[in-house]
Amino acid sequence: MSGKKAVLACSICGSRNYTKTTSQRKDGQRLAINKFCKYCNKHTLHKETK
Repeated sequence: MSGKKAVLACSICGSRNYTKTTSQRKDGQRLAINKFCKYCNKHTLHKETK
């Protein structure tokens, strides 16, 4: 079982702060998680990028 490495970018400043291993999605939706951004200095929505 191999996963895909997803890079999470802050939706406010666009910095790529996190990586996460995810399973392959058949529906094509991208991952979105609230995480702490050290550049914005607050919790923001981080979305999966290519």
